[in-house]
Amino acid sequence: MSDLMSTSGLPFDDIRALVRQMPGPDHAARHEARHRQERLTKPSGSLGRLEEIAEWLAAWQRRAPAVTRPVVAIFAGNHGVAKQGVSAFPPEVTAQMVSNFAAGGAAINQICAAYDLGLKVFDLALDMPTGDISEEPAMDEKGCAATMAFGMEALTGEPDLLCIGEMGIANTTIAAALCAGLFGGTGTDWVGKGTGLDAAGLARKAAVVDRALALHGAHLADPLEVLRRLGGRELAAMAGAVLAARMQNVPVIVDGFVATAAAAVLWRLDPAALDHCLFGHVSAEPGHMKLLQAMGKVPLLALGMRLGEGTGAALAAGLVKAAVACHSGMATFDAAGVSDRN
Repeated sequence: MSDLMSTSGLPFDDIRALVRQMPGPDHAARHEARHRQERLTKPSGSLGRLEEIAEWLAAWQRRAPAVTRPVVAIFAGNHGVAKQGVSAFPPEVTAQMVSNFAAGGAAINQICAAYDLGLKVFDLALDMPTGDISEEPAMDEKGCAATMAFGMEALTGEPDLLCIGEMGIANTTIAAALCAGLFGGTGTDWVGKGTGLDAAGLARKAAVVDRALALHGAHLADPLEVLRRLGGRELAAMAGAVLAARMQNVPVIVDGFVATAAAAVLWRLDPAALDHCLFGHVSAEPGHMKLLQAMGKVPLLALGMRLGEGTGAALAAGLVKAAVACHSGMATFDAAGVSDRN
């Protein structure tokens, strides 16, 4: 268990205490980055969001921005709700894909190689699916908090940029239920085709989410209760990783619908809890844009992707690295002997 967590009180008390203790940005570091941006050989603001990214990175790293130890962390979990026929693929695929990650054969492996990103894969008890959320809570409080603490271990090795992603058959159903529990609405409002459901499968998926909402409806005022009842291990671990990154001054790039749903639990606890996060892309899952808009977050990319695996976050990490390269490598007007504007 991460040393960020104590062992006193109820399990979720430690999580709430960390949220209350979250450090804010370093405004002086942001100011220094902005001042340098104004002296680089370009019109002010001409690199658009790349300039904002460099300043954001400086504020949360609390120094001149740099990306030398980026890591993509993939959390893999299985879900009892898969037995309800909510996915086009069987649960066995989760473990098979984890093996594929280890062998270097997945899309995320190629993107990490292209952008020189480290990759960690966390197997979250794949042989023990969580409870079927349409029949019982996914996890108990102790197990959920322990899984959040396990997710904090993604910060081992002291990365300076963390990308979070996931793998888990049926986890877009879980993400849809989690969003409905956190923000309201019905299954139809949040579900999408996931790995390729047909119309009948989509209707079945929405109905399963509605059954879960009806079962747990009296307990959805607390975001952590929503997570343990309607979530999954990979979502709990991603939420823990995001929180640990905040405590350790590590900026985060969040991947697609499932990863964003996990992060939204923290946003519901404190809307400032995700200020150290960028959202790598908006996926083809219809609920993802709705979720981003509910939190006021603007994604970096819109490529029609819906794979998961951290692929969108990893692609966005390439943009972050480019933003840092421009910020640190470009010459200033004075150094280059280029005339500044009058």
